[in-house]
Amino acid sequence: MQVRVLGCSGAIARGCRTTSFLVDSDLLVDAGTGVGDLTLDEMSAIDDVVLTHSHMDHVANLPLMLDAVAGRRAGPLRVHALPETIAALRQHIFNDVIWPDFERIPTAAAPFMHFRPFAIGQCLELGSQNVKHVEVLPAVHTVPACGFAIRRAAGGRHWVFSGDTERNAAFWHRVNTLDVGALVIETAFSDRERLLAERSLHLSPATLASELTHIPPHQHYPIYITHTKPAETEEIMSQIDMLASNHEFAFDAGGAPEPDIRWLQTDEILRV
Repeated sequence: MQVRVLGCSGAIARGCRTTSFLVDSDLLVDAGTGVGDLTLDEMSAIDDVVLTHSHMDHVANLPLMLDAVAGRRAGPLRVHALPETIAALRQHIFNDVIWPDFERIPTAAAPFMHFRPFAIGQCLELGSQNVKHVEVLPAVHTVPACGFAIRRAAGGRHWVFSGDTERNAAFWHRVNTLDVGALVIETAFSDRERLLAERSLHLSPATLASELTHIPPHQHYPIYITHTKPAETEEIMSQIDMLASNHEFAFDAGGAPEPDIRWLQTDEILRV
């Protein structure tokens, strides 16, 4: 399974795109500004979108993508999200004020988009060619939110995405039962702004270190840091490196390896 990083920044700047990932060619995970770098043909090939939550940096390009390719598609785009996320998008974006209601265009019987609600813990089978098994994972954020564990339906290891979250024991309780090939986890703020991170329910390097101790010593997979604020990315990664060098990420079991922590970058391809 291939995961293409379209955007992994916590805000915009030159070279920075907000959260969106293309899994194989037909499943989009979040619809931040990175979607805008796809070609019309690439956008047209997407059949399903799964959204972690309703914040703008994760949904900004969903209405623009629909406007660009809806007429090129044979059927409606399926957008899967928590009921609260769907309600927010209907009320605040697809409301015929900010953007047209694509659930009723060109007709209510044959619209350009269908919303499909899911629940935490639910498993979906998505994709038209290489079908993907998508499990909805819990997240702890300022609005109802989730993460995802995705693998090919035919089998294989999981690509796990935390979504936007703060400390989240329920997430680790489930993830630690999965065969994880790669984890993408947010660390939005530096420790200098740890109080802001806690107030906005994001991770900072210190809380990331605490979270990663939940990983059992027998599990070892690459961990990619996402959602860093562009002005703080170097500071965040420097603090993570310092914590790692001081063995702050060490597991309780003696001799367990330190986590393999990497900075996720736009245009990176992850193969799981």
